[in-house]
Amino acid sequence: MSAYPVGILFSRSGGYSRPAEQGCFGALTAIDDINADPAYPFELVAHHADPKGNADRYAELCRDLIRNAGAQHIVGCTTSWSRKEVIPVVEKLDALLWYPCVYEGFEVSENLVYVAACANQHLVPLLDYIVPRFGASAFLTGSNYIWGWETNRIARDVLHRSGGCVLGERYVPLGDEDIGHLIDEVREKRPNFILNNLIGPSSYAFLEAYRALGEEDTAFTPENCPVVSCNLCETEAALLGEAAAGHYTVSSCFRSLLGKENSRFTERVRARRPEAVADAFFVQAYVAVILIAEAIRRTGTDGAQAVLEDARSHETHTLLGPLRVDRATNHVRLAAHIGRARPDGDFDVVHLCERAIAPDPFLTATPLERPYDQTAAKPGLRVVR
Repeated sequence: MSAYPVGILFSRSGGYSRPAEQGCFGALTAIDDINADPAYPFELVAHHADPKGNADRYAELCRDLIRNAGAQHIVGCTTSWSRKEVIPVVEKLDALLWYPCVYEGFEVSENLVYVAACANQHLVPLLDYIVPRFGASAFLTGSNYIWGWETNRIARDVLHRSGGCVLGERYVPLGDEDIGHLIDEVREKRPNFILNNLIGPSSYAFLEAYRALGEEDTAFTPENCPVVSCNLCETEAALLGEAAAGHYTVSSCFRSLLGKENSRFTERVRARRPEAVADAFFVQAYVAVILIAEAIRRTGTDGAQAVLEDARSHETHTLLGPLRVDRATNHVRLAAHIGRARPDGDFDVVHLCERAIAPDPFLTATPLERPYDQTAAKPGLRVVR
């Protein structure tokens, strides 16, 4: 039986270890499932490299996975910073990076498959839901690197073109938990909502401090001025508990939806890896491996370009629905569900996206002037349980 190496490149320690660990669990679980399924006449061999949160190590470790482990496919990277460190390596060595995390867009590479959402598949639908319900004055926060900068830039552009305004925009160093000045400015500016593009400990500290602010002044409770995110998932919401409860996120996948449609899958994940949570980070990495395996099964090779061509030519059934890699952009169509966090870490799905959204990473086909009706009263929310 043939054996094909797959590189797994996630930091399981450092400032964003929680989502990265979920991505690692998802990829490893998919490899286990492929190897246990007789429909696949080969096995996948996982080779895991851990940069430990050090962005300077990603390129070196990726190079080692390709040259020494023989991996044609790398599943991994969490931040845009780390992804951009890896792109020159996979391009030079003609391997494929399968990137399973939401990102800001404005990027395409022949050696990268984007298995998670770009801005027209997360930020724009989130604003479309939030602005008509809460208002169009926003306060923007972000970690001081490309994800925060670019996502806030797009949000600012959308709001300004659509009759809204940005009352403040502030950044903190990656992992910085000293966010009192952000809370002070939010208190002073009194926006309708806060767009949170902080990651890891910075985001957790902000949400904890914002909860305390809401206890002092009800103008800052989730019902009146929510914090909205494009990258908050169940594993982090469970850690935060009441601090996240009532706030909103957008995602291609919520565990509450998976549980209904794939209960045996979630039970198997829980039995095999009790510490894993089948959230979007987990599922997107899982799906990346399924796309790789299906293409190998159809082509009989793990060659990067053969697998990519097959993934562009065939639709594969996955936990995220039927997926085909877009030939022009190497992205996939994805749903944009809106969830409201519960104290137990799950999300009530308050908007169920019925049709997957075509990727538009450069926002050339997505109107940035949105038809917001800001005069409507806040409606009752239809919750999907």
